[in-house]
Amino acid sequence: MRSGSEEPVPLHEEFIYCCGAATHVLKCGPWKDLSKDESKNLPRLLFMIIPGNPGLAGYYRTFIQALYRGLNQQYPVWVVSHAGHCKPPNGMEMIEDTDIKELEDVFGLNGQVEHKLNFLKKNVSKDIKLVLIAHSIGCYITLEMMKRASELQVLRSVLLFPTIERMAQSPQGKLMTPLLCKLRYALYMPVYLLSFLPEGVKASLVRFALRGMKSCDESSITTSINLFSVDCIANILYMASQEMMKVVERDSTTIKQNLKKLIFYYGTGDSWCPQNYYDEIKMDFPDGDIRLCEKGLRHAFVLDASKEMAAMITDWLQDDLTKL
Repeated sequence: MRSGSEEPVPLHEEFIYCCGAATHVLKCGPWKDLSKDESKNLPRLLFMIIPGNPGLAGYYRTFIQALYRGLNQQYPVWVVSHAGHCKPPNGMEMIEDTDIKELEDVFGLNGQVEHKLNFLKKNVSKDIKLVLIAHSIGCYITLEMMKRASELQVLRSVLLFPTIERMAQSPQGKLMTPLLCKLRYALYMPVYLLSFLPEGVKASLVRFALRGMKSCDESSITTSINLFSVDCIANILYMASQEMMKVVERDSTTIKQNLKKLIFYYGTGDSWCPQNYYDEIKMDFPDGDIRLCEKGLRHAFVLDASKEMAAMITDWLQDDLTKL
């Protein structure tokens, strides 16, 4: 099914308001509008990426392009940023200037779930089937979407390095919870001061921070410059603080109800969802498609292993796609 072609693929970029918050959308393929039910040219399937945190669409640029190629350019592949995690272009505010407030606390964890459901409702025809590919906290969001909107035509949900339980108790969670829940405001002033640096200096700082990686994705470097924005960092850290408090018990009921649609992929050295979380869910759902990484991929795979991950997912879904 995979194509070996490395030719550039059609990539459309949009900044929109969704639930009143700035949202960055990247779309692979010629389909820019999937909302018109009457169109005869609508694809049967949309691959939609639900990001981790930071939920910046740009981190997934290489991933969606590789996935689109691997699918022989037959289906659209979109990634939707989390509300308020992107730096809006000049002339666009982080929050829409309107008297109508669509959603309380859109930047919180619950708000991000409703943000994705709202995006689908307004931008994707209800007749189009979905493959949801979620990463990290995006996996929690995806399970919540399936729970709250059972009418969604979800063919498959692929949950990569899923932070769906006991986040504050994980090795990384124990380290980060005090910082995120008590000290995050102390980070705003350094970020504010760094925001005045020239773009080239910011890029150099990002390269220095990622210097330990053998082959860091170039799009990750340009995307990381968003992290020098106080507004973006405030929304990112606020959401993360809620993750520590709210992602506690695994939603085994929703998993059981949708088990045949789910693929889980856990890491072996993942400090956000350690291997014992894999062992336990595997024991609780022996018939589930629950996999353990054998390639040593990091939790933040988008930094250096986007193409490898896209190739694996393409292989996993071949049987589903041939039945369409």
